Formats: sequence, structure tokens, C-alpha cells
Amino acid sequence: MNKKNRIKLLKTILPLLLGVFFVYYSITSATPEERATLWQNITKANPLYLLLSISFGVLSHLSRAYRWKFLLRPLGYRVKFTNSFMAIMAGYLANLGIPRSGEVLRGASVSTYENIPFQKVFGTIISERVADLIMLLLVIGVALLLQYESLFYFFEEYNINPIWSIFILILLVLIGFGVLKFILQSTSAKLDKLRTFIKGILEGMVSIFKMKKFFAFIFHTFFIWVMYIAMFWIIQYAVPGTKNLDFSVILVAFIVGSFAITVTNGGVGIFPVVIGAVLLFFEVPQQDGEAFGWLVWGTQTVLNIVLGGLSLLFLPILNKTS
Repeated sequence: MNKKNRIKLLKTILPLLLGVFFVYYSITSATPEERATLWQNITKANPLYLLLSISFGVLSHLSRAYRWKFLLRPLGYRVKFTNSFMAIMAGYLANLGIPRSGEVLRGASVSTYENIPFQKVFGTIISERVADLIMLLLVIGVALLLQYESLFYFFEEYNINPIWSIFILILLVLIGFGVLKFILQSTSAKLDKLRTFIKGILEGMVSIFKMKKFFAFIFHTFFIWVMYIAMFWIIQYAVPGTKNLDFSVILVAFIVGSFAITVTNGGVGIFPVVIGAVLLFFEVPQQDGEAFGWLVWGTQTVLNIVLGGLSLLFLPILNKTS
């Protein structure tokens, strides 16, 4: 196995091992009584709220698939809604195996079945991620207003400096712009293919400014995030110890959970532990908080596995017969 393949293997295995470690740590650090309480909270959860959470998740995915069409249309392509939706779900499934690989698979699927250059498709995906980042920052802003003192005490307790994190993010963005500018302005023949690829990505990215249905795009962006929060929030009523939580607490847990998902493959292992830790900070028993985390993670993961698997199966079939 060469060095490149070893690095790819490590990128896949290490997040999984990290997730397994957190599951092991969560189970072994609890007493038998605590483990029994956790299991009881999960198995006796009200299925109505789980189904509602899944429904909100499906609505967010459908809206995302429809929104994507708005970005591809200015490039001169009318993508089938079924292909858009199945490519997105296949991408979510891929992220459970290899973190961040879903965007590549999603772009490759639409590129293959809709005959669109991959770099242009990928550019629109980046634009989507920018819009989602803005929404996440907006949610963080609302949470800060609602839980200002608690959040800053939480940051202090766990030695987290959000200002430093924002500074690093801005610095990385500036470095990225600098590298892009260097490549685009370079006259080196060795960089010709890379320049062409980057220009295609940039063309896809700027499609957000050429949309005729810009307000529809904004509506779907807000709707997607309302559904994200709703599918997280509704689970609180499935666990006795969380059903009386203030919405601002749920919002804080949602934000922390959003970051936790990126640490391991689809948040496996770490998501429930982190949610339990956040809710424990707000005086929710750890077994209730972790049960809440497992139910949120479990319902959405099952949804992604089922719809993602079906999408991988039907993408070639439907496009072969159409």
C-alpha cells in the first residue's frame, strides 16, 4: 500500500475509531444503574416524536434538493428533481463512511446523470455551504442573545475561546483566497488544468448571484434550517427528563451538535456524548441528555442510510430507463 492510500485509509478509520472510543467511554464510565436508565430512556421513547423528527428531516432534504436546482439553472442546466434529491441522499450516506466525501459523490452523481461539468456542479455545492454557514452563524447569534451568560460560562468552564476560533477561520479564508489568486494569475503551463478546474468551480459559485428566483432560494434556505432545528427540538418530548427544557437550551445543544457531527463519520459516538455534556451543564441528568442525543442521531442516521441506499440503487436504474 502506497503512502497516498495509507493516508486515505487513516482518514476513514481514525474518525471511526474516535467514535468507537466515545461510545466505549460513555458506556464504561456509567454505573449499571445509569446504563439501565439510559437504555430505558431510549427504548421507551414515544415513537410519535421520533416519526415527526424523521418527517422534518425528509422535508429538509426535499427542500435542499429543490433549492439546488435554483443554483444550477443560471449555468444553463435544468436538473431533474429526482436526480437532485437522490444525489444529496447518496452524499449523506457516503459521509457516514468517509467524512466530507458526500459532497464529491453528490457532485459526481449529478455530473454523470445530467451531463454537467463536475467543477461547475461542485461550485454550486460550495455556494450552498456558504449559505448554510451564514444560517449557522445566525442561529449562533440568536443563541447568544438568549443564553449569553450561560454560553460564556460554558466557554470559560471548558477553556474555549470563540473569538480565537473565529480569527483562525478568517485567517484560513484569507489564505485560501491568496492561494486561489496566485493560481489564477499564474502563467505556468503546469497549472493550466488546475486553473480550468478552479474557474469552473468559481463559475458554479457565482451562480448564486445570477438566480432569477433569489427570494425562493432564501425561503428554502430558512425552511431547511427551521426543519433542522425542528427535527432536533421535537425529540425533547420523547425523553421524560428533557421535555420541559427551554427552547434556548435546545438551541445551544443544536449548535454544539452541529459541530460534533463533523468530528467523526456522521457524528457516530461523539454526538450523543457531547449533547449529554451540554445538557448536563444545564442540569439535565446525563442519562436523559445522552438518550436525547442517541435518539436524534439514531433517527436521522437511519433515515440517511435508508434513503441513501435506495438512492444509490435507483439513480442508475431511473436514468437508464428515462
